[in-house]
Amino acid sequence: MDPAEQITRRTSVLSRHLRQPTPHSISSGELAASPCLHYTPPELSEKPATFDTRELRRVLDGHDVEIRDWLFRLMEGSPLFRRVAGGAVFAAPDYNQTMEQQREATMRRIGYLLDNGAFDGWLTRPGPESELRKFAAFEAVGIYDHSLAIKLGVHFFLWGGAIQFFGTKRHHDKWLKDTENYLVKGCFAMTELGHGSNVRGIETIATYDTNSGEFIINTPCESAQKYWIGGAAKHATHTIIFSQLHINGTNQGVHAFIAQIRDADGNVCPNIRIADCGHKIGLNGVDNGRIWFDNLRVPRENLLNSVADVLPDGTYVSAIKDRDQRFAAFLAPLTSGRVNIAVNAVYISKLGLSIATRYALTRRAFSTTPNGPEVLLLDYPSHQRRLLPLIAKTCAMSSAGNFLKKVYVKRTPSTNKIIHVYSSAFKAMHTWHNMKTLQECREACGGQGLKTENRVGILKGEYDVQSTFEGDNNILMQQVSKALLAEYIAAQKKKKPFKGLGLEHMNYPSPVIPSNLTRDVLRSIKFQTDIFCLRERDLLNRFASEVSQLQTQGASKENAMILSYQLAEELGRAFSERSILQTFMEDEINLSTGPLKEVMGLLRSMYALICIEEDASFLRYGHLSPSNDALIRKEVMKLCSDLRPHALSIISSFGIPDAFLAPIAFDWIEANSWPHVNTE
Repeated sequence: MDPAEQITRRTSVLSRHLRQPTPHSISSGELAASPCLHYTPPELSEKPATFDTRELRRVLDGHDVEIRDWLFRLMEGSPLFRRVAGGAVFAAPDYNQTMEQQREATMRRIGYLLDNGAFDGWLTRPGPESELRKFAAFEAVGIYDHSLAIKLGVHFFLWGGAIQFFGTKRHHDKWLKDTENYLVKGCFAMTELGHGSNVRGIETIATYDTNSGEFIINTPCESAQKYWIGGAAKHATHTIIFSQLHINGTNQGVHAFIAQIRDADGNVCPNIRIADCGHKIGLNGVDNGRIWFDNLRVPRENLLNSVADVLPDGTYVSAIKDRDQRFAAFLAPLTSGRVNIAVNAVYISKLGLSIATRYALTRRAFSTTPNGPEVLLLDYPSHQRRLLPLIAKTCAMSSAGNFLKKVYVKRTPSTNKIIHVYSSAFKAMHTWHNMKTLQECREACGGQGLKTENRVGILKGEYDVQSTFEGDNNILMQQVSKALLAEYIAAQKKKKPFKGLGLEHMNYPSPVIPSNLTRDVLRSIKFQTDIFCLRERDLLNRFASEVSQLQTQGASKENAMILSYQLAEELGRAFSERSILQTFMEDEINLSTGPLKEVMGLLRSMYALICIEEDASFLRYGHLSPSNDALIRKEVMKLCSDLRPHALSIISSFGIPDAFLAPIAFDWIEANSWPHVNTE
């Protein structure tokens, strides 16, 4: 929605409000029913913003605001993306459609976006700026519909990304342009029934036939069937097959192959069997499928060979001799999936919070005096405590997501490990936060939160999958801790200072936390940085010590880390929250002195203190006394009060057009009135 349309929409709402009749005066002796409730737009009831909401949006979006707004307008302008709800037109999918209807609607929307140039350059225009524009467009699409985002993500980021990064010029020339134009519809066959996160353990086998110069791909057992393959059930024409490569009886590990799975008429190709994964708790606009391969032959040239190749005579060649390093190099480009998930989780948190907060600024419940007006939900301290810390966390995670994207688009082989650690950490933390946020928003909207047209309830099912795809969150956090332990051991052995991943604080004396925690101290950058670094330092030392002790007692390194999972999870959280805080602080520091910087300071303090309040490790390991922990809890309540006047301004800075919200975010009385019954 462009600014003029948004002004017109909100002016209409305000006009209806101002035209409402004033109840007739009644003498004190008369009995009469209370006047009916009426809707008051928060733009009328709330004080004007004290800061420039457009500037805060630029901070939170980080880049390419214009691309996002163009795509929002493009989607809102097409009947394919619109539906009527509560007498108003919204840009939202119809989740009441059947699974087949949702799938076909998703493909029609892709066709519309393709025809309007939305994907131009997504695979054929290299460079960091182009990649950031692609991320921005993808985030806007995700706000509309997760199924649409996933279909595009599988096609462009997984299938297309695999060809870009695993393939070489022969693959680029043959496949990328046709992929960008959807002449080829790609999917990504990695996950199997028996193996998800453990990619090394997949059971599909590709055997090289020197006589024909082909690879023969087989599904040797039921647990090896490819599972949850987005696009495979109905629409995909080609796939990337991940399988164990066998040459002359030697397993060379996991490699990737291009294969056609359907012909131009949509018929499944010979030697391939495909089944539908069926109805799901969400994402029913995505045709997830299962695939079996029965002696499927693919040309030698279809091996994606940027890391390793097979010569015509069957000789296996790779510049990376170490098998572990080769596997790491092979999977490094796949971090784009986790980057996308981490960032999109933040935008869906913004969507849920925008809807729930606008409702809380207009819905009243109970009065505090015998004849007084009922109180706005967001004027209750308990309701503030439910939503405002989540808003602060979402803002902080916006900064973290922007940091992650900028590191990713400037990646080099030397930064692959850093990207892996940050993307794993942020993907886990952001998606957990998103699910918690959507649940809280659903409850904060009461019964209205159950209606699919109001979005927050249905989004829980749509986004639940984020916690497990592209890596189970718990496993990702253990990988983060494993990487931190490797940094710790390397620094100890080489007697060199820590460098990278923000661990430089380990090179300095341990911070000392003041015993007397005043408000000024609690809200200071120094205190917040010190206590987050102290927690991380202590947990890293404890984790290293426990793993070492278990190894001394005879456990292998792998088993020692498995047995230390509690410390590993605490350390992963400590690293993630410290990293998020640092990125948010940097955005705050870069602002000029003024009202926006003051509000950013409130959000940063809320983020830091709510993280402290929610993590028992600060008390468990003695970083805070019980009395100081109680002070922090009280300060969170005070921060809720301080942020309350800015609530509408902050969610307005999220930049989500009105049409992408829900009826409950606006005149929910009018939306539920009799004239709108059976008109949708």
